[in-house]
Amino acid sequence: MLTFGVTVLPDPPYTRLIELTQLAEQHGFEYGWTYDSHILWQESYATLPLVADRTERIKLGHFVTNPGIRDPTITASWYATMHDLSNGRMVMGIGRGDSSRRVVGLKPVKVAEFEARCAMIKDLMNGRAVEWNGKELKLEWVRDDLPDIELWVAGYGPKALAVAGRVGDGVIIQLADPQIIQWIMDTARKSAEEAGRDPAALKCIVGAPSMISDDIADQREQVRWFPAMVSNHVMDLIERYGFDSEIPDALTEFVKARKFYDYKDHSRVGAAHGEFVTDDICDRFCVLGNTEQVIEKLRELESVGVDQFNIYLMTGQQEATLEAYGAEVIPKFAGVAACVAEARGRGGSPQHPPRCRGARATS
Repeated sequence: MLTFGVTVLPDPPYTRLIELTQLAEQHGFEYGWTYDSHILWQESYATLPLVADRTERIKLGHFVTNPGIRDPTITASWYATMHDLSNGRMVMGIGRGDSSRRVVGLKPVKVAEFEARCAMIKDLMNGRAVEWNGKELKLEWVRDDLPDIELWVAGYGPKALAVAGRVGDGVIIQLADPQIIQWIMDTARKSAEEAGRDPAALKCIVGAPSMISDDIADQREQVRWFPAMVSNHVMDLIERYGFDSEIPDALTEFVKARKFYDYKDHSRVGAAHGEFVTDDICDRFCVLGNTEQVIEKLRELESVGVDQFNIYLMTGQQEATLEAYGAEVIPKFAGVAACVAEARGRGGSPQHPPRCRGARATS
């Protein structure tokens, strides 16, 4: 069943991150994410604890952090500490590092190093002993009464997706094109199976902008920055694999019209580097339209195995988007989950829950 998250930029004032995450929680979103790019925006490792302190249920994490800016043992300890402070509400999204590293003159972490660091972080932050730099390390203070912090790996290319399959609890996909999503998940699950893991257990999390209105032209203008951002990762793939490879044309063809990218406008509405993005690409990569069209697209994503849709809230009408999802979209997908949660709270069981108050149809 599809769950919902939202990604809010750690832009000043820091109170905006708190306000929008609180609003998302009130409207039924289960996950609250933010970026990790310490030069372009405020340091979210400092602001997320404030969000945790001022929310109650919503799960929190980075979409995404990386293991190459901070020492990975610090990243692991920070997440474990936050898991304690938030009473078990942390989740980690992690990638090789795009804006966070490129802006300071570094390339994304090499794939082999990325895998080793992800595996170490996953164990260390969850209280398991690791061997690192010739030392055996363990966070002895990790609470064993809390669930493990899940680690979800972002990637597009075969090698990064193989890491997700071997190490991750899920795959983060920054686009909402069902054809590309299916190829990405098939690639990751093949690696999971080869590693002796259950490929069906690998979750799929899609992140993309979404707006609900009848003005599709305005929506497209507000999201052109997003496919342009995706093109950064695609250009890396083309540099490594070329255009004639196993990577689907649906992912690579659109970047042929790209001219430049300016990180000072990273994830900003109206960024000039998004001018090459066509209306068709906006529609394929994002979730746009009126309420019925948005629900139809989300149903399609659910049908190809997407577990969570995460709204990139870097558009106008932010409160309106959260409110529309809370009132008109999430109830279409969350009816069963809401009933089970309410049943547990009132002494029922998931198998035989009492009738939910205000339950709505999910058709």
